[in-house]
Amino acid sequence: MNFRIKTSKNTGEILKTLQSSTGLTWNILSRIAVGLSLSIPEVPEMVQDKSGVDIHRNAMTGEHDYVFKAIIRQHAQQNLTDEEYFPDYFNAHLERGIKLLENEYRHAGNYDKLLNNLFKIDA
Repeated sequence: MNFRIKTSKNTGEILKTLQSSTGLTWNILSRIAVGLSLSIPEVPEMVQDKSGVDIHRNAMTGEHDYVFKAIIRQHAQQNLTDEEYFPDYFNAHLERGIKLLENEYRHAGNYDKLLNNLFKIDA
């Protein structure tokens, strides 16, 4: 069982930038990013660049690891081994999702508008 994930350098930088801009911790940002990625039907590309941030699995998914695993397995429409789920598929969703989240933040312009956009609340 793999307990660590290594992001790409770009994802690590985006996480740090979004954390300083929003005040949200990188693990919350990562969970939001994975959720955004899961809204896209296609399975994301697997990550090749792993020169970014090193993150412990428990810090990333916490007590909801089984929920993330179930949702990612359902999205992939296959029974993933634990090693495939984490770090491979989780990391692939994180990579795609963090780019989506960064674009949402840029479009929104600030934290409050980002939350409104993510939750589809009219301001």
